[in-house]
Amino acid sequence: MRTYKRTSNRCQTSQDVVLTAVKKVKLEGKSIRSVAKDFGIPFRSLARYCSKVTEEKLIAPQDTPPLTIGYKKLRQVFTNEQENEFADYLKKAADIYYGLSPKEVRKFAFEYAVRLKVRFPSSWADCEMAGADWFSAFLKRHPTLSIRTPEATSLSRATCFNRTNVKAFFDNLKDVMNRLKIGPGDVWNMDETGITTVQRPDRVVARKGFKQVGKITSAERGTLVTVAVAVSATGNHVPPYFVFPRVNFREYFLKGAPIGSSGDANATGWMKEANFVKFAHHFVTNVKCSKENPCLLLLDNHDSHLSIEALDYLKDKGVTVLSFPPHCSHKLQPLDRSVFGPLKKFVNSACDSWLVNHPGKTMTIYDIPEVVNAAFSSAVTPRNILSGFRVSGVSPFNPDVFKDTDYLGCYVVLWS
Repeated sequence: MRTYKRTSNRCQTSQDVVLTAVKKVKLEGKSIRSVAKDFGIPFRSLARYCSKVTEEKLIAPQDTPPLTIGYKKLRQVFTNEQENEFADYLKKAADIYYGLSPKEVRKFAFEYAVRLKVRFPSSWADCEMAGADWFSAFLKRHPTLSIRTPEATSLSRATCFNRTNVKAFFDNLKDVMNRLKIGPGDVWNMDETGITTVQRPDRVVARKGFKQVGKITSAERGTLVTVAVAVSATGNHVPPYFVFPRVNFREYFLKGAPIGSSGDANATGWMKEANFVKFAHHFVTNVKCSKENPCLLLLDNHDSHLSIEALDYLKDKGVTVLSFPPHCSHKLQPLDRSVFGPLKKFVNSACDSWLVNHPGKTMTIYDIPEVVNAAFSSAVTPRNILSGFRVSGVSPFNPDVFKDTDYLGCYVVLWS
């Protein structure tokens, strides 16, 4: 059964207490009844334990106790050693990005039992998989395992995130920081994220018994607005930069946006080279860097960041640009590690609130700045920013922040 609750308090005496009581009877010659009364053990139980043990076993030194106390453990299909090997395999499979679903685990458990030739319930053979009760009990016996929702990881990311690329990045980062003689306040990270007019609704409280529970959204398919954010290793941030899907940019697009925000437009709404040039001016204006006060800007390898005009401008203003290795930003980029996730969550909640406050209206791209303003202060906090720089190893500088398990995905690709 999945949930068993003990109905009595019998057999609660510890093994050490019972052994001490048995020695009192067998070695010191005391009566069973008096010892049972002194130790709080039922008379008949102590008499049974005394009949099972000889004086030679009590006197002879040995590691294992000479008797078993309490009820016998329920029969398991696998031994503890076999289950530990099974659990280690599941952990290793998840570490290399090939984790097994609950149904696959149950099928694998059946095949494992057949290979080991152990006894298992007949229902396993009928379904060719372990039962749901066994799986639930297995997770309880191994609390280090749980059912998780994995993040989609492309083959390119699994291949490129390896020790060689990571070491090259940290070597370059160390050289730049030593050459410029800059501190954490001069180390910045910039990246873009897309905000759509159709949010992913939060969970709601609803009545039981209904399969479908709805929540209002603006439309079935939304329009995307790009938001560029820059943060420093001391927890500071630059006001966001918006890119709207319009041919020409107008200042009223930024109505309700965070103070100091700027923006631009293009037909797609994605960041392009011309937009990145304007963001470079926005960044320098807010950071106030110069050749006398240099800073470091960490970027990914997006095509828009390879603008010669923008790179020349940043160089003239004392900004050194360092790129992450290709397809490694999910591990090395502070914004991806701890800022954009909370930002998307708070944006979804802000969109829900906006629709409640504007019943019957459809959210447009001109409402996005207001929504971002409501979520920005809650997500782009010094705590989240500092956490992102710390777990990525950028600040404090820690080239050994990633363990062997973080690189297992690339080994699978290289060996295949």
